[in-house]
Amino acid sequence: MAKIILEFDSDEERDDARIALDGYKWRGLVWDLDQDLRGTTKHGYIGNREATEEEMTAASDLRKKIRELLDEWNLNLES
Repeated sequence: MAKIILEFDSDEERDDARIALDGYKWRGLVWDLDQDLRGTTKHGYIGNREATEEEMTAASDLRKKIRELLDEWNLNLES
């Protein structure tokens, strides 16, 4: 099994340490957002009400933008 060791030597680097440790939370947040948008585009609902055509278009556009940004940052939600 491979090991990755992150070292932060000072209080000034505390924020960097928190960012490094919270990466999985950010991935989860983007995943949840993407899945909510997917539900809107696939099923046509936001919560318990039917989505308008504009809302469905906006959800689709946002999902595309998320994918573009993930690609630009060389990130992948699927793995």
